[in-house]
Amino acid sequence: MTSTLEREDDVAAAGPAPLRLGTLTVDPAVVLAPMAGITNPAFRTLCREFGAGLYVCEMITTRALVERNEKTLQMVRATTDEADAFSVQLYGVDPVTVGRAVEMLVDERVAGTRPAHIDLNFGCPVPKVTRKGGGAALPWRRRLFEGIVRAAVRAAGDVPVTVKTRVGIDAGHVTYLDAGRIAEGEGAAAITLHGRTADQLYSGTADWSHIARLVDEVGIPVLGNGDIWEADDALAMVAATGCAGVVVGRGCLGRPWLFADLAAAFAGSGRRALPTLREVAAIMHRHAALLSADQGERHGCTDFRKHVAWYLKGFSVGSDARRALAMVSSLDELAALLDRIPDQPYPTEVLGGPRGRTSSPRPVALPEGWLADRDDPRPPVGAELLVSGG
Repeated sequence: MTSTLEREDDVAAAGPAPLRLGTLTVDPAVVLAPMAGITNPAFRTLCREFGAGLYVCEMITTRALVERNEKTLQMVRATTDEADAFSVQLYGVDPVTVGRAVEMLVDERVAGTRPAHIDLNFGCPVPKVTRKGGGAALPWRRRLFEGIVRAAVRAAGDVPVTVKTRVGIDAGHVTYLDAGRIAEGEGAAAITLHGRTADQLYSGTADWSHIARLVDEVGIPVLGNGDIWEADDALAMVAATGCAGVVVGRGCLGRPWLFADLAAAFAGSGRRALPTLREVAAIMHRHAALLSADQGERHGCTDFRKHVAWYLKGFSVGSDARRALAMVSSLDELAALLDRIPDQPYPTEVLGGPRGRTSSPRPVALPEGWLADRDDPRPPVGAELLVSGG
């Protein structure tokens, strides 16, 4: 992005080398994290244009994919520009179903192209997933975890498979070290660690020391995740942990140009974008236009509404204008509303602050008896059916 206002700090230490995942090279070693309702084709396009090295689609439920659920098949499609770098994250709790879903992606090319990369979600902390034994709850059952990773890697062939997880269920049920060793042993190409336990959700501060410990424990690349709000946070994480790259989620909400900052930082440049409101407005309109091209104008603009507050965070915009923008229903209406807001510099006071979801810690919802036997290889009864649907 060309900005009329950028800050240029002293040249910083460069980030890690390009990330190698099998035959796939991720340069810069920066991954857009999958986020439900966010990382659709429109947002992935923006992030790619600004410099994301790898951009992962929304989490796909394996049972729904295997059943060829129409909504799921729509979610898993690649854009024309993603033909060589389409990345899919899968969620599942049954090795057979996960293996079949991977086969469909790799052999049948149900996404319209063969994926360049498949990630397995073992980090989701939301109750509707963990109470069925999925997401961040699943690595506690290490034999089941092993079976899922093995099935995915075997079905993927030469397509690299990675794993994303959290520190554990809670401080008393830590899983990430076993998960890392098992993932490496089963042929995973890399592992991403979010530096929080599931019961923390998105509260407090991510503990990067666990990322550093995992780097010391496994031989495959470890990617760090958690509290990367600015490019300098990514540099700090790499320096503190030795991780091979970073995965960015909430930090890019309303700020897809963060990936340009990250690319500059990893190249050793101190250049950081500080777009004016007029420049942000242009990005907002392009985002809505991409959504509209994909979903139709009415639905696209409706989908865009949730992004408005993120884009305008810190800017001096009246409540009436914000309310109108949050109810926009056409591209012309969006353009007219944005044009009425006076231009202004980027609000630097919001830099480094959290974005997106925040929450308070709470106990993790788990299936009955889930913690009793770590070596039980069986998937939780009925889990796939109850959480499927894309």
